[in-house]
Amino acid sequence: MDKEERKTINQGQEDEMEVYGYNLCRWKLALVSLGVVCTGGVLLLFLYWMPEWRVKATCVRAAVKDCEVVLLRTTDEFRKWFCAKIRFLSVETNPFSSPKSVVNKMSIGHAVLLIENPAEENRHEMNKYSPTQSQQIRYFTHHSVKYFWNDSLHNFDFLKGLDEGVSCTSIYEKHSAGLTKGMHAYRKLLYGINEISVKVPSVFKLLIKEVLNPFYIFQLFSIILWCTNEYYYYAIAIVIMSVISIVSSLYSIRKHYVTLHDMVATHSTVRVTVCRGSEELEEIFSTDLVPGDIMVIPLNGIVMPCDAVLISGTCIVNESMLTGESVPVTKTNLPNPSVDIKGAGNEIYSPETHKRHTLFCGTTVIQTRFYTGELVKAVVVRTGFSTSKGQLVRSILYPKPTDFKLYRDAYLFLLCLVAVAAIGFIYTIVNSILNEVEVKEIIVESLDIITITVPPALPAAMTAGIVYAQRRLKKVGIFCISPQRINICGQLNLICFDKTGTLTEDGLDLWGIQRVENTRFLLPETNVCNKMLVKSQFVACMATCHSLTKIEGVLSGDPLDLKMFEAIGWILQEATEEETALHNQIMPTVVRPPKQLLPEFTPTANQEMELFELPANYEIGIVRQFPFSSALQRMSVVTKVLWDKKMDAYMKGAPEVIASLCKPDTVPADFEKVLEKYTKEGFRVIALAHRKLESKLTWHKVQNVNRDTIENNMDFLGLIVMQNKLKQETPAVLAALHNADIRTVMVTGDNMLTALSVARDCGMILPQDKVIIAEALPPKDGKVAKINWHYADTVSQCSSSSAIDSEAIPVKLAHDSLEDLRVTRYHFAMNGKSFSVIQEHFQDLVPKLMLHGTVFARMAPDQKTQLVEALQNVDYYVGMCGDGANDCGALKRAHGGISLSELEASVASPFTSKTPSISCVPNLIREGRAALITSFCVFKFMALYSIIQYFSVTLLYSILSNLGDFQFLFIDLAIILVVVFTMSLNPAWKELVAQKPPSGLISGTLLCSVLSQIIICIGFQSLGFFWVRQQPWYEQWHPQSDACNTTGGLYWNSSHSDNVTEHDEHNIQNYENTTVFFISSFQYLIVAIAFSKGKPFRQPCYKNYSVCTKSVAYNYAYHCCCQCPCVFPGGGLN
Repeated sequence: MDKEERKTINQGQEDEMEVYGYNLCRWKLALVSLGVVCTGGVLLLFLYWMPEWRVKATCVRAAVKDCEVVLLRTTDEFRKWFCAKIRFLSVETNPFSSPKSVVNKMSIGHAVLLIENPAEENRHEMNKYSPTQSQQIRYFTHHSVKYFWNDSLHNFDFLKGLDEGVSCTSIYEKHSAGLTKGMHAYRKLLYGINEISVKVPSVFKLLIKEVLNPFYIFQLFSIILWCTNEYYYYAIAIVIMSVISIVSSLYSIRKHYVTLHDMVATHSTVRVTVCRGSEELEEIFSTDLVPGDIMVIPLNGIVMPCDAVLISGTCIVNESMLTGESVPVTKTNLPNPSVDIKGAGNEIYSPETHKRHTLFCGTTVIQTRFYTGELVKAVVVRTGFSTSKGQLVRSILYPKPTDFKLYRDAYLFLLCLVAVAAIGFIYTIVNSILNEVEVKEIIVESLDIITITVPPALPAAMTAGIVYAQRRLKKVGIFCISPQRINICGQLNLICFDKTGTLTEDGLDLWGIQRVENTRFLLPETNVCNKMLVKSQFVACMATCHSLTKIEGVLSGDPLDLKMFEAIGWILQEATEEETALHNQIMPTVVRPPKQLLPEFTPTANQEMELFELPANYEIGIVRQFPFSSALQRMSVVTKVLWDKKMDAYMKGAPEVIASLCKPDTVPADFEKVLEKYTKEGFRVIALAHRKLESKLTWHKVQNVNRDTIENNMDFLGLIVMQNKLKQETPAVLAALHNADIRTVMVTGDNMLTALSVARDCGMILPQDKVIIAEALPPKDGKVAKINWHYADTVSQCSSSSAIDSEAIPVKLAHDSLEDLRVTRYHFAMNGKSFSVIQEHFQDLVPKLMLHGTVFARMAPDQKTQLVEALQNVDYYVGMCGDGANDCGALKRAHGGISLSELEASVASPFTSKTPSISCVPNLIREGRAALITSFCVFKFMALYSIIQYFSVTLLYSILSNLGDFQFLFIDLAIILVVVFTMSLNPAWKELVAQKPPSGLISGTLLCSVLSQIIICIGFQSLGFFWVRQQPWYEQWHPQSDACNTTGGLYWNSSHSDNVTEHDEHNIQNYENTTVFFISSFQYLIVAIAFSKGKPFRQPCYKNYSVCTKSVAYNYAYHCCCQCPCVFPGGGLN
């Protein structure tokens, strides 16, 4: 039964949850209803705040399979509860097929839920008018995802599309014909409408949700209580403040929803063309698309309404919405394993693995290319919230809670205040009973002590510092979409930097080339655009092996490709639609050199023209392109020279990868030495290779060939050397971070040696420091995984002499504290492959390597995210700074992610810098530290304010007195609010210091500070209270007394002659009240100044002119009051 009662969904994923089944219980529901009536709705509020209480109070446990309500609990550290109602979906199934199998298929990865082949489809069509039986499918919805019951798994699971468990072969064989209308209708019933629906809640709904917040309920309770105690003015003031707070909160929340709604609405409903079973085309709304539909991509482009995989044609796509990279990307059709010469067999399709063939939702298709009048087609694989954009929107709609020690400690501190309030509550009741006070007065005064001890204005006060910090960040060009993260940024002690575009300049400059002839490197050449080289295969490779395209007549593409193509001065020409329709073998893209570079040449009769003997008007056509893959670290093209019989294959990419795919006898013996020389100097090196293809490879075969068939047995051509300069501000910023004892780490997709060179140039690794490279090898041929350690200066000669015994690694790997890091003179470096192997096979080493790892090269986007998580697991507060390209996951996962790109991808990053410079990082940390210290100051001040007022009221309760309405009003509005909002104005300190701000409220220093101030304040109030009673002019209060009116001045008597008989029923006008009021008022100001900490995290208090002006004004006002006493309207002489 236990197994039936508890299930786990999304196992092993970020949103893993436990599921508990419940059925509604009528007698429990009746009891709860009675409790709600008896408590005046208070019980209902608690049930609204606590979903687990609500379910447990009204339901009984049941098997998950048969339950009516599910209770969900996240398995992360927050253990949050949610509840959802089970719903039923009626599906009409074919009586000749098993309904159970239909339901089972839903969660096994089959996108085709009814029929997977045409024969079954025809049989279904024949029997569609036969009697049918209804199948009820149970499901619930959580965070915009539907979870269906799966009998085969005995668990709930979300409905998958073609993105899981479907092979590449299957996409062509089973899903390339399109869906019939019957299949489409059935799938639409299950998958629902294809939309990323961000509903903007009505103002009324938002208002109800906001007002039912525990804080506002507490305020409502306080206001009712104050009105009962005749504190009308104070209650009205708090109501006005609450209304302003609610309105501003509603405005910001609604604005956030509207912005998000507008972002996803751009592609919510467009008309698209789909293919039906028999080559029939149908135009439908994009909201009707389902996985398995064949979508025709229009020639003039479209904003993709779903995730789809290309099965014919090529697309030029702008993916800036997802990656932050505005460079157009070429997408080619998915390789068809069944027609490949070297097929991929049963390779499973994955949108991540095959992203170069996948069109993602929200990205813009700029152009399409097709051949022989064929349509550009794509199979829909995911729709709605399952798409890449849908998942991004879900992460924004339902963010993971931020765990920060300050907030945890704040709740503990509030609990302590509640305990203090409970003591005051009991004391007031006992004291009032002993003095025979009326029951109504006892209830009001004892509850009033609670509202005094737990200040209702605390959340607003805590927010003030963050709001001011956000405003200051905006002035320096840093925009924030998650204000609560500003405080967390004050704790950052490690920053990860992307390299290209972040530490270095965005663009690359061509430094030169080094060609290979007869297995030897020639001398480096800086001028590539000359007549001597125009006929070379090296230049032909530079001219063709790229992903450039013309958009509205302008050459666009990867900056590296652009620099490379511009260096040779060639011309790129793309075929028009009319030209494509005329020929079966028209080249989609043609490149040719300018005429002035071509030498005069006349071929002899019957002379076969090779690449080195080209006619004067020769052109090279790009027949097939295999786009750059970060996983493979290379790209290649198949080309054909005009009039040539054979095709050529060209490849470029990471030198180590290219060399491994070339014939060994074509790679120079000193290849590693030359490569090491360039990379150590900080150059980015790209290798080129060429191969003449067999004549049997026709144009048609090339369109379906697998890239592995082409990318082997190549001839090594040489190296292209690119220069990537450091940004001017990089060394100074990194030096400032190091001086502040903030660790810096480089995370890049570039070559290891290039990354190490940049790390040394920018000061991340000091000249005298040693670098140890960890090269992890996965298990192979029965051998276990192992790690080879060697120094960076011997990376190219991994001989036994350069290797380091793991036992003799000169860095102590068992550091227990981060302080040890300062004396360490060693850094670890590794590439993405080694990082993955270490994470999988050497998990015990991961924390130790994280403490000293400085350079992580060849890192894929998901590995960057894993690295951030690994660093967080060893108690680092991690910041991530990237230019948005491939950094989105890491930016989002870090404690403080700051994007240097203003594109839509920055919606995933808490901070975005207007200027693409890492100088924003110290600014963010400085403002974060100032905001954090401000939060501590404000919290301590509000706690002291509560305790001071609590003790004032407790003292006055002992003589059955209290503060007057206008006294409370003056303290809370004229003093407290003004103090809170002005003490938060202290700007950040001008530079970063090595000293770290405290991370929590519960620390010895802070507690000592608060407790000592409490003792001083209580001591002086008690002294004043008892001292005034010892004075010879002291008179004890009674209802008819005017004890404080001791002046005999004519002005006083004449102006107050009508008030002589006024009764003071609440015992407010007495000496004790005036004494306690004056002393406490001065104490608020003294405590504010004592807690307004300045250097080294904030500017000193005397530079905060608002605080200085306020202090002088209050002191002058109090001086006047002492010299010339006056009566506040509503009671209370001051």
